[in-house]
Amino acid sequence: MAATPKLTHRALGRNGLSVSAIGLGCMSLSGAYGAADDAVSADLIRHAIDTGVDHFDSSDMYGWGHNEQVLGQALKGRRDQVVLATKFGQIQRPGLPNGVNGRPEYVIEACEASLKRLDVEVIDLYYQHRVDSDVPVEDTVGAMARLVAQGKVRFLGLSEAAPERIRRAHAVHPIAAVQTEYSLLYRQEAEATRRTTVELGIGFVAYAPLGRGFLTGAIQSFADVDGRRAAQPRFQEQNFATNRALVARIEDLAEEKGCTPSQITLAWLLAQGPDVVAIPGTRYAARLDEDVAALRVDLSPEEVARIGAAVPADAVAGTRYPAGGMAGVFI
Repeated sequence: MAATPKLTHRALGRNGLSVSAIGLGCMSLSGAYGAADDAVSADLIRHAIDTGVDHFDSSDMYGWGHNEQVLGQALKGRRDQVVLATKFGQIQRPGLPNGVNGRPEYVIEACEASLKRLDVEVIDLYYQHRVDSDVPVEDTVGAMARLVAQGKVRFLGLSEAAPERIRRAHAVHPIAAVQTEYSLLYRQEAEATRRTTVELGIGFVAYAPLGRGFLTGAIQSFADVDGRRAAQPRFQEQNFATNRALVARIEDLAEEKGCTPSQITLAWLLAQGPDVVAIPGTRYAARLDEDVAALRVDLSPEEVARIGAAVPADAVAGTRYPAGGMAGVFI
């Protein structure tokens, strides 16, 4: 077998964790954006490893365990080639929106269940997926730290936590990474978070870096919006034309640069700082290859500024999530 290519790597935190600058967000492998075939998903994961991707991001909420099972099976025989990240904290409430649970006893229970589904002995990067505002973050992270002491988890992360909560968590145990939605379309909360994570030496993992497909250029008209996207404000009819016009500016810049909209978008994101890594999601090997090729797109400081100015931070129409979802992020 040919040697695996070595992609650009970046540190997450200050304690030795390093990942490929572009990883794979695995949520779409559990039906979030259309039906997924488990065998095809496993092939995609193995193809990603062969391409040099070594950062795989899952959650116990993706397919309510299904995603971790698929990922675990695909990594058989290749576990030592990857950084395995997963998350806990969202819980099912039949007939209602998801709940959250950050109680210390639940942290332990959730981790044991994830280890079993993944069929591994240790999780490399374990995140609190959503903040539980009813439980002090010190208590939640204290339980996560016990998992590190027990050798079941290597590094800790938070997702969608606001700066003050990140500081409190980091005081209990070093936080290696904070994960927040970050793209040209949604920047303000991420950039506020990064001011804190950079100060504390915490890595920043950008999820949905392609605006849930909007920034790929594949969504050309309102008729192309379906599935999960249809419920999200940025894709709804009253906001679509405004946001599509912003994407058109990126398409023009990409054409000028000789790359795809996805590639120029990811290159811009990675140019924000050496602390930033991206985890675009896809079900398709060709898309993954396209995303990884963004690492070969070199942008000058002037180009980075021009791209950012083309889509001003406050220009997007519509919130990241519907009102209920917004109540659970950046808190």
